[in-house]
Amino acid sequence: MTDFLHKMSLQNFFLFLISFITLMILIIQIIFPLDPKKKKLNLPPSPRKLPIIGNLHQLSSNPHRSLHAISQKHGPIMLLHLGSVPTLVASSAEAAQEILKTQDLSFCSRPKFTIPSIITYGCKDIALSPYGEHWRQLKSIAVVHLLSNSRVKSFQKVRVKEISRTIDILEKSCGSLVDLSALLFSLSNNIICTVAIGGTYDGSKLVNLLNEFLDLLIVFSVGSLVPWLGWIDRVSGVVGRAEKNAKEFDEFLEGLIEDHVNKKRSGGHQSDDQEESFIGILLDVQKDNTINFKIQRDSIKALILDMFAGGTDTTSTTVEMAISELVRHPLIMKKLQQEVTEVAKGRSMIIDVDLEKMPYLTAVVKETLRLHPPAPLLTPRMSTQDVKLLGYDIPEGTQVLVNAWAIGRDPALWEDPNEFRPERFLNNLIRYKGQQFNWLPFGAGRRECPGIQFGVVVTELVLANIISRFDLALPNGFKDEDLDMNETCGIVVRRTSPLMVIPSARF
Repeated sequence: MTDFLHKMSLQNFFLFLISFITLMILIIQIIFPLDPKKKKLNLPPSPRKLPIIGNLHQLSSNPHRSLHAISQKHGPIMLLHLGSVPTLVASSAEAAQEILKTQDLSFCSRPKFTIPSIITYGCKDIALSPYGEHWRQLKSIAVVHLLSNSRVKSFQKVRVKEISRTIDILEKSCGSLVDLSALLFSLSNNIICTVAIGGTYDGSKLVNLLNEFLDLLIVFSVGSLVPWLGWIDRVSGVVGRAEKNAKEFDEFLEGLIEDHVNKKRSGGHQSDDQEESFIGILLDVQKDNTINFKIQRDSIKALILDMFAGGTDTTSTTVEMAISELVRHPLIMKKLQQEVTEVAKGRSMIIDVDLEKMPYLTAVVKETLRLHPPAPLLTPRMSTQDVKLLGYDIPEGTQVLVNAWAIGRDPALWEDPNEFRPERFLNNLIRYKGQQFNWLPFGAGRRECPGIQFGVVVTELVLANIISRFDLALPNGFKDEDLDMNETCGIVVRRTSPLMVIPSARF
């Protein structure tokens, strides 16, 4: 009898325990109901992920190539997890058009990453600022006051001066081995410095600050991908590096701004042959009472940093890649030299107005940008709301990458896509600033690069003047077709090894 009662009490206990657990589950479901929409989400195909790191282990040092390889299996729209960050990757022109045009408003914001936020004044610049009124006003100021057609033309003397200096260096180096990569970076940096802050700086301070700034923009940050592990960035010293660079760059820019303010206050002005720098222009805009938006000093400094980050590496790398391809293709080189020589008509310098008469030069640059886009994944976007994309559900807050590199090499869009063939850009409708989505070196839509014209003019002028004046040979008897074209990915994709050439004067 005692055993029977004991068994009954155990049964009652287990019945009570089961009933209690069931009741608690029901209460939790009532208080925290599951979103029926999430149950039925039709997400894009995804490769298998690992705990914590997600799909990070599947990316190589050249993520645009890794993502292209993964897309061959999972399709032109796929969902990866970079740490805990859901990331949509688009690798087709159709998907790019949906993201960058048709549903641009739903994909026009930026994800906020820890380190870039530290070094850009909390993302108060144009490139990384989230979509909103602040970004719209900043972009308007940049487009109207800094990067307009008239403003770009006004800096012609700066371009001529710096390109002439580079040509002089090459002339003195004829017959000797030249690191053309370093020379092109210096040229591009000098132009950006003069335009943005009013002059070049011979010391190493600015170059070191800029190189560290560019490195920090793409440094691996654990906290940006797995937020609850953000403490690792402090332990590893990454946050400390960023804070140090931000402080030193801020002091440097503050000094420049104060110099401009004092010069204006004392009645100083630019000489007749010197254009106002971007800093001076932005200070004038700050005082303009007719503009509703009051630009803050931090935003002025952040805009200047955008000019450095967006203008230095991209321009020099594009020229570097173009010359690399021309060295590998001597017949194309000769064809371009013939066009440039005919337009120059014996003059020592190609200038802005000559560019309109050089369709083959433009074709060479466009073909270079197709094969070697400086930013192959563009700048990451973020969805601002739940959205349907080509039949798939994309939740709000999803990071979005458009693989412009993969689109530029899509055999469905380009015949012999891995061949360097500038002729494909002759007599077609693809423009630097257009609505085509099979060629996206500058992005498209609201977040399209606002400095297209500025960058293209410099790129075409530098390339035309170097090719016009010099033949370029590889050292040590290397054959042209053996030139190493391996690349490494940073803020832009550049050659793994510097481009070393031996120039010889053509005339």
